[in-house]
Amino acid sequence: MKKFKFTSIVASVAAIVFSAQTALADDVVINLGYAAAEGSSYSVLANKFEELAEQYSGGSIDVKVRCCGQLMGEDEAFKAMQLGTVDMHIITGNNISPHYPLMDAFVLPYIFKDKDHAYRVLEGEVGAKFAASLNKATGVHLLTYGFVGDRDFYNSRNPITKMEDMKGLKVRVPKNQVMIDTFTEFGAAPIPLPWADTPTALQTGTVEGADNGTSFIKSQKFYEIMPHFTVLEHFSYFSPLFASERIMGKLDDAQKAAVLKAARDAGIYQKDDMTNKIGKIRAFLTGEGGMKTVEFDRNDFIAAGQRVQDKYASDKGAEFTDLVTAIRSAAN
Repeated sequence: MKKFKFTSIVASVAAIVFSAQTALADDVVINLGYAAAEGSSYSVLANKFEELAEQYSGGSIDVKVRCCGQLMGEDEAFKAMQLGTVDMHIITGNNISPHYPLMDAFVLPYIFKDKDHAYRVLEGEVGAKFAASLNKATGVHLLTYGFVGDRDFYNSRNPITKMEDMKGLKVRVPKNQVMIDTFTEFGAAPIPLPWADTPTALQTGTVEGADNGTSFIKSQKFYEIMPHFTVLEHFSYFSPLFASERIMGKLDDAQKAAVLKAARDAGIYQKDDMTNKIGKIRAFLTGEGGMKTVEFDRNDFIAAGQRVQDKYASDKGAEFTDLVTAIRSAAN
């Protein structure tokens, strides 16, 4: 801090007090929430971001991680960030669609050919443009896409060997129309439920099956109540870290740079960490976890997914169609 000469001792003291108050005002506390259990892929991202944001900011940022829905559920968190009542939250992409429908392009079944395709899209020009358009439309900042995983399917009724085995199965789905339409196309009976109601619905038999990211099936211990496991890979998912305009506005330039760098690096860390874990988690679920899996024919599921893709690409308007086209083009 530069030193200035004052003719008055009183003026000097006043300046020092003012300077101290300004320094204290620059320290920022960020509350970061997520709705999943500790040990899920959400916790990997949140905990790493906490570590790096505090490190990169030289301690002027203090991140408080609130797991397990302590702040609120995913269905409410995005709106809360728009209102500025929540600082940051990790939210699965399909739960953003009610607030920003263009997100549904990424939710479409089998929209990504493989993980390389997914990361080319999200970490490249398409992902950057999408984040900018989301911010412009909603005021919420998408800081990192992070790890891309698959939603694995599980149920209590019967093994899935072909699409016909899905007929009439009561399947919990998030409140996302693409996911509802997809399971309808598969022949199932989708029942939209918020995440908070899902464990009870599975335990009581209100629903007979559901899908989740692989790590969630283990962290929520669904293997204890669901005997049948299928690596359907029908939906890819990512759970971005979002921030409100209010909290971003509290940061000075150096802190904002620290937050953006921490989010990027935490996303890379989460991607590497979870990519290495998925095979082991699936092995646990069908080994020590006791779930049963069988060989199955994915072709009819893929064809059904393509029908859903084509329907949405033609019905949702030019901007949606352009995004789907850009996603598909990046596969080559």
